[in-house]
Amino acid sequence: MRFSKLECVVLAHDIPEHDLRAGDLGTVVEVYPKGGLEVEFVLGSGVTQALVTLSEQDVRKIDSRDLLATRRLAKVA
Repeated sequence: MRFSKLECVVLAHDIPEHDLRAGDLGTVVEVYPKGGLEVEFVLGSGVTQALVTLSEQDVRKIDSRDLLATRRLAKVA
């Protein structure tokens, strides 16, 4: 599966150290050789919650049947 810069993606699993949960939306900000991706997750204010390096297996493309939602973080860094 190939991803492009600035593509919106869905996280496939929780990343507790960054307070990210499966289903959170992120934006691909860099695509590395061999399937690596740099993905940014932002708060509603536009502040970056996390910038993480992931593999293509850690995210999926948004599907037309996905329902978009928000959630509150217990603590904002």
